[in-house]
Amino acid sequence: MSEHEPTEVTREQAEEAVRTLLRWAGENPAREGLLDTPRRVVKAYRDWFSGYQIDPGEYLRRTFEEVAGYDEMVVLRDIEFESHCEHHMAPIIGRAHVGYLPTNRVVGISKLARVVDAFARRFQVQEKMTAEIARCIQENLHPQGVAVVIDASHECMTTRGVHKRGVSMITSQMLGSFRDDARTRAEFLDFIGIHGGRR
Repeated sequence: MSEHEPTEVTREQAEEAVRTLLRWAGENPAREGLLDTPRRVVKAYRDWFSGYQIDPGEYLRRTFEEVAGYDEMVVLRDIEFESHCEHHMAPIIGRAHVGYLPTNRVVGISKLARVVDAFARRFQVQEKMTAEIARCIQENLHPQGVAVVIDASHECMTTRGVHKRGVSMITSQMLGSFRDDARTRAEFLDFIGIHGGRR
């Protein structure tokens, strides 16, 4: 069984698991205000983790070649996303910046945002998510290079443990020309507004 092929769980089993957690927390799942909570939580999980039912690469398989010879950088910045930490199941809220240097084809910009969402809607570690997005774009578009920067806050750190608010984590993955050419990398960082310091 691979990491993306979980054992089938019924909705009833999932709802019972929520009732168990409510009891463990000291609540009474039969209390009026909590009667529908298991159903609501399971519905929310279906939305939050819909990325497991999506092949992100599929979004990138329809490309456009008639771009009048355009071969400069394509950057989509400030892609807002919500994900969840796989260690504590707590929210990760942030923005992704994605850039690539096309060879002879480009993709609709909304597809880049969909790729980010597909990976975000899974249990994640930010470093892994950054690398997954970059690798997906590289493997499907075969550009000269790919750059991904993610800036996110982790509720597992702000609402528990050290309780440090206002802290964000930045991760980056540079492939191809973005890794090999300092000028290309600097241009991308300048485009997204973090070159030379904080935004």
